[in-house]
Amino acid sequence: MFNHLREDIQSVFDRDPAARTFWEVLTCYPGVHAMVTHRLAHWLWVHRLRWLGRLVSHLGRFFTGIEIHPGASIGRRLFIDHGMGVVIGETAVIGDDVTLYHGVTLGGTSWNKGRRHPTLANGVVVGAGAKVLGPITIGTSAKVGSNAVVVKDVPVGATAVGNPARIIDSAQAQKREEMAGKLGFSAYALAGDQDDPLAKAIHGLLDHAVEVDRRFVLLLSKLEEAGVHVEGPLVTSDQFDPQYLSKIVD
Repeated sequence: MFNHLREDIQSVFDRDPAARTFWEVLTCYPGVHAMVTHRLAHWLWVHRLRWLGRLVSHLGRFFTGIEIHPGASIGRRLFIDHGMGVVIGETAVIGDDVTLYHGVTLGGTSWNKGRRHPTLANGVVVGAGAKVLGPITIGTSAKVGSNAVVVKDVPVGATAVGNPARIIDSAQAQKREEMAGKLGFSAYALAGDQDDPLAKAIHGLLDHAVEVDRRFVLLLSKLEEAGVHVEGPLVTSDQFDPQYLSKIVD
């Protein structure tokens, strides 16, 4: 128990620059308190003292704002930063050196018994407000962006963002970024503004489409002025409204 507590406190120093002293972390970090409470509740749970385990878990939730079901399996050095609003379900499995920020939910999508909560492998980082739902697996050292809603497996080392979450492939993103530079927009928002990558890409494509239409109309007018007649009717489509499309992806 004391070895686990020492590791928990050291993990705070390793991952939170605001931590100053051992005594501060021991007395003022709800994530540390939640883990101490959970270990006791989990021990009671696996020894079939289920009601007592739930009671200890409930008391831990009351004092820390972090709800961890006593049946959840949690590895070593879990760091829950701030912690308020974190919910970890009964069949969730968390590996070693995982980091969870406030508002994270490791929840289920079914009322059926059996495994219904996610598995987080070693080194996973889940951003504030993210929801990881169902019996899925988040691979080793993967990252889940803030407020993402993840309902499918995330590969090892990948990053998932958005709602529903999308996997950002770094190699493919670099290729798209190079092409985007030629078109005058940043497809995957690699700059510091961190806009949603899909919305950023769509806005850029809309801007490019408007510019192509403008140049096409200008080209036709120049041909007419030069006396060049374009044979056959041009294919027409519904009126293109880029402003409307921009609004629905905001």
